[in-house]
Formats: sequence, C-alpha cells, structure tokens
Amino acid sequence: MQRRGFLAAAAATLAIPHISRAADQKILRFIPQVDLPLLDPVTTSAYITRNHGFAVFDTLFGQDSTYAAQPQMVEGFVTEADGKTWRLTLREGLRFHDDTPVLARDCVASIIRWGKRDAFGQALMAATDTVFAADDKTIVFQLKWAFPSLPAALGKVSSSMCPMMPERLALTDPFTAIKEAVGSGPFKYVASERVPGALTVYSRFEGYVPRSGGVADWTAGPKIAHVDRVEWRVIPDASTAAAALKTGQVDWWQEPALDLISSLRRDPNIRLLDLDPTGLPAMMRFNHLQPPFNNPAIRRALLGAVDQAAFMEAVAGAEPGLWKAGTGYFPSTSTMASTAGMEALKAKPDYAKVKADLAAAGYNGERVVVMVATDLPALAALGLVGADMLKQCGMNIDVQSTDWGSIIQRRATKEPVEKGGWSVFFTSFFGLDQFTPATHLGLRANGASGWFGWADSPKLESLRNDWLRAPDIATQKQIATQIQLQAFMDVPYLPLGEYSQPTAVRKEITGLLKGLPMFWNLQKA
Repeated sequence: MQRRGFLAAAAATLAIPHISRAADQKILRFIPQVDLPLLDPVTTSAYITRNHGFAVFDTLFGQDSTYAAQPQMVEGFVTEADGKTWRLTLREGLRFHDDTPVLARDCVASIIRWGKRDAFGQALMAATDTVFAADDKTIVFQLKWAFPSLPAALGKVSSSMCPMMPERLALTDPFTAIKEAVGSGPFKYVASERVPGALTVYSRFEGYVPRSGGVADWTAGPKIAHVDRVEWRVIPDASTAAAALKTGQVDWWQEPALDLISSLRRDPNIRLLDLDPTGLPAMMRFNHLQPPFNNPAIRRALLGAVDQAAFMEAVAGAEPGLWKAGTGYFPSTSTMASTAGMEALKAKPDYAKVKADLAAAGYNGERVVVMVATDLPALAALGLVGADMLKQCGMNIDVQSTDWGSIIQRRATKEPVEKGGWSVFFTSFFGLDQFTPATHLGLRANGASGWFGWADSPKLESLRNDWLRAPDIATQKQIATQIQLQAFMDVPYLPLGEYSQPTAVRKEITGLLKGLPMFWNLQKA
C-alpha cells in the first residue's frame, strides 16, 4: 500500500503541468467528473457541459435551495391577461464576454433555440403563441394558455439549462453544437488554453455585474467570483486524483471514487460534502428505435431481471449508507414518488422465467450493443452489472467499453448497430432532474424529438401534459402515480436504484454552494 501511495503521488505530480501565473492570482484547481466533450449546454444533457454552462452563461432566472425560481438576469417581471402575457425586464449593465451588451433579442433567440431541445422548454414553447423583444430590455411572452411555471423553466438547474448567448450564436441550429462559448456569466472560457483530455480553463469576467442584494443560493442571488482563474484538471485514475487532493496540488475533486471515501474522510485537510441532497437515480436506457428494444414486450420482460441492490452494491457497496434500492420512476426525495407498480421490481430475478418471457415477446437473438463508460466508476459498475444481467437473460450482448465523452457523442446516432448504433447505455441523474414530469428526460416519450433513446408513448405524453396543467399538487401527485404505472407498461428505461455522490474539497476552500459544482461565492484561503 505504501508503494501504491508513492506511485500515485508521483503520478499526480507528473499529471499536472505547472504554468507560471502572477503570484497574487488566486487559482482554483478542480478535478471534474470527466473531460469536457461539448461546449453547448443546449445540445446535450451531459452534466459536465451543464456545469461548464453555468460558469460561462447566465440565465434569466436562478433556482434556490427550496427549488423556487428567482429573477437572475431579469430585474423583474409582470404578468397580464390572466397569466397569458409575461413581460420580463433585463437588469442594467449586462454584457457578454465579447464586450457587447446583452439585449432582449439575444435572449429571445436563446430561448427559442433552447426550447426546441429541452423537455421543459418544449412544454413552455407549446404554450407560447409568440415570444419577442419589445425593446432592448423587455422580453414578452404571449401565451396560448397560462403557464405559471415559466420562471421555473427558464431558470432550471437540471440538465439542459437555458443559457443566454449572443444572437449570432443563438441562431445556430439547435441540433448543431456551437463552436465557441461566449456568455455573460461570471467566468470566461479560455479557448486558447484548452487541452483536450487534460485541461479546461476559465478566467474571471471583470465585466460581470452581480445581482445586488440577497445571498447566493444555488444558482440564485449574487454570483461573485472570488478566484481569478479556475482550472479543470482531468485525472482519470482515482488513486492519482486522491493523492493530488491530499498533497494540495488540486483543491477540489468533484466525484471521488466511493471506495476511497473512507481514506479521504480520515484526512484532516479534506472535507467531504453532499452538494445535492436529492440523490442520483440510476438507469439502463434503451434505444427504442432499433431491435430488439423497439418491442415494448421485450423491455417489460427485463423488469423481472432487475436486482437494484446488486447494482447499488456494485456502485457503493463499501459505503452502504450512500445507496438505496426499491426506487421507481421518481426519486425517493420527490413528492411525486409512489409505490405504484413497484411489484414489478420487488422479486429476486428468475432468469429462467425472464428467458421464457423474452422468447414469448419475440426476442430472436438480435445483437445487443451495451455501451459502458470506463472513466466514471459508478457508471462503469452499473454497466458491468447490467451487461451480466442481460447475458444471464440469454441475450446476445456485445459490450463496448469506452470513455463517457465518447458515449455522449455516440448515443446521438439513430443508426442500427450494424452501422455504429447502440442498444443500451447506463447513466444517472441528479434527483432534482427527475423530481417532476416537467424535467424528467427519461419519462419524456415524444419519439424522435425526445431524449437519446427516443421513447415513443402517446399515453405518457398525454399524462405529462395533464400534469403540466394540473391546478394543484394533489392533482399532480395523482397524475404522477398514473405516469409511473404507465412507465411500467412502456418501460422507457430500467430503474436501477439511487445513490449519493459526495464531493471532496480541501479545508482552505470555503463558501461552496449546494446544487452543482459552481465556482462563484467560494473562496480560497
């Protein structure tokens, strides 16, 4: 063990090149979950790009720790015509990183682009008759029906944030990723220092005007940058990352390997924090466009093979307090969670029965391409258990292991497996992303326009629309129960349990905000 520790420390030293900076410059060195694959938080739901997005782009509304939307770039707003007209007024002094002013037309173009991709945005745009810039400071929504969740949609913390960008970028086709990251947030993306696979750099935007008054709370309140520079250092090896954190070569490790938590907990210079109290529901996502999982009976048959405890023990068995089994299509922390239909997941797997059910459903030995991420320990564990589950079910599996960034890009293809397509992948979401049908990508079932996997269920979509128009939370809960029952029929994905992921920081870092990795408000002693 001593030799391993020595080698890890040495590797950490070699892995982090030293760049000369002004002596008085405050630099935060951060190990992200993976390397940054895309700059555009509209074209992907990947959290790594969303985290990048919140550093670079600002949003019209923010979300506080009570999950309420608060004005952010917006100074204020008024509603008229029984909630069918909204007038949003921008704050003074907002500027983009290219030193151009933020105008209402930039925001309108940004909203329209985002609204064509995001699940909540699509619901908002379906309710919108028109959205336009009345003048340089005023954004006007004229709605077909009242949509009281408009601020929540525009300020969502969950994946696929609504980033405000210059009109010239916002006019990019929403299915084509932007090639430059120019926002109006507290940090600028330093493209000239980008080293793919190793380094991403952000510098404090001196032209940023924080919101006045209040306190920083998740993505709401004043965003004050106290560090001059943030360096994302990619260190795939967990032992190397742990050594770098312990020796102070990095300040913050976003997602420490769960089997190293005990070691980190014993270090007096390191604090372990739970940034997100909503947990991480895990899933096996199907490709609904291609055989064999274009057949709902085959998807239903696999419910009988799921052992959530086995998946969760593989992810966090060394820390049993960090996981739970027995979760359905909403996280246990959501008010929408219920036990409806859960009998489909309660029994221990009977693989002989599952094999028979698959044969009866029409499975005929089609190749199943199983994409497994190798550089995220939790997703790697989910993938290995899932691949073994499918094999025991008698399926003809082809396990293809690669980095998460490659999976993020490959899962966008709709080609058959013979032409580079895929059958399943494994992922997890912050619980907040699945709290309600409005933001739950895995339950969106609008076919080719939907999230990767392209589930298609008119009944699920109809129930989601009913939920969005529900007059009160009691009615929403009733509809959410119906949604879960329908999901157990359609099986857009297999729920695999939920776990927690602590983050690890050195003690000299204070002021970390909860919700997601954010780089304002924090200070480095």
